[in-house]
Amino acid sequence: MIELLEKEVQFTFSRASGKGGQNVNKLNTKANLSWNIYDSKLLTYREKENFKLKYPNSIKEGGSVIITSSLHRTQKLNKDECLRKLMKLISKAKEFKKVRVKTKPTRSSQEKRIKEKKSKGLTKKLRQEKF
Repeated sequence: MIELLEKEVQFTFSRASGKGGQNVNKLNTKANLSWNIYDSKLLTYREKENFKLKYPNSIKEGGSVIITSSLHRTQKLNKDECLRKLMKLISKAKEFKKVRVKTKPTRSSQEKRIKEKKSKGLTKKLRQEKF
C-alpha cells in the first residue's frame, strides 16, 4: 500500500524552524506532502466520503490534502513522518461505525423492570408519613 501511496503523493521541501542548529538556515528539511483525495485509487467512493466527513478541515479546494512535518532533522525522516500521518488518516477513514440494530426487550426483562418499579414504589410508600 505504501508503494501505491508514494505514487499518488507529491513532496516539496522547505527550510524548517526548530532543531538543527546551523542546518536550519542552510538545508530544506521540512517536508510538505500533497495528496489529492479525488484522484486517489487507494480509497473506494464510500471511504472517500467517510474521509470527507471525518476530516473536512484537512481537505483544501480541489480535493488536496496537505500534511507537513518538521519534527526531524533530515528530509527523509520528515518525509516518512508525513507518509505515516497520511496512512493514519487513511486507516481511520476506512473504519466505519457499526450500525446499531434495534431490538425489542425480552419478556423477562420487561417483567423484571416492572417488578423493580413496584418494589421501589412500595419502599417509597412505606417511608411516607401517615396522618
